[in-house]
Amino acid sequence: MVTIAELLGLLLVSLLWGCTNPFLKRAAEGIEHVRHTNRVWQLLAEAKFLFLNLKYLVPFLLNQSGSLVYYYTLSTTELSLAVPVANALTFLCTLFTGKLLGEEFGGKQAVAGMFLTTAGITLCVVSSVDGSHAGTQNITAAAR
Repeated sequence: MVTIAELLGLLLVSLLWGCTNPFLKRAAEGIEHVRHTNRVWQLLAEAKFLFLNLKYLVPFLLNQSGSLVYYYTLSTTELSLAVPVANALTFLCTLFTGKLLGEEFGGKQAVAGMFLTTAGITLCVVSSVDGSHAGTQNITAAAR
């Protein structure tokens, strides 16, 4: 059975991942202008461009802290619930944060996608809460 703490953990992961994605995208603008002839020097120059940029580094560290929370949450939550819920909510948080920053929303198709995503998350959570003991009872009865 899923607990409130597990759901809050998944929500925190989604917020940390989704809300930082548009900021990472914005802060990485200009990296395409970093040029070196050697592949190794190119990689190092790009890493320098990103990691010396505070506008990139802060969202990156927040995003990575979301990954730490995610791995902890995976250890306590069913994979069949944690993965789709975290990824779907991350998608929604990315869309909303991007919209707040002035990015294009996607119109009717994006709204339909958000509705379907929310419906899917709701089904996952409801089935995990209500069906967790019923499924165990059915397996036990079948084994007899």
